[in-house]
Amino acid sequence: MQKKLKPIPKFRSEADERVFWESHDTADYFDLSKAQRVRLPNLKLSTTAISLRLPQYLLDRIKIAANKRDVPYQSLIKVWLSEKVDAG
Repeated sequence: MQKKLKPIPKFRSEADERVFWESHDTADYFDLSKAQRVRLPNLKLSTTAISLRLPQYLLDRIKIAANKRDVPYQSLIKVWLSEKVDAG
């Protein structure tokens, strides 16, 4: 016997919908046995440009380290910042 699915409510805003799905199980509203895997190859993470002032000597050292790793220095800065934040 198939489970009776609940109707999905109408939402006034995306924020209301987000709050709803944070506290409700999608299995009550969708037949997950019919779900299909989706690929989104062109999906890009959102980013925000920032201005960061560094002493020239520090920027030079970062560029040298990036050059040794054969990566853009901006990418190396992002990796290092991420590692530092994750380390807590």
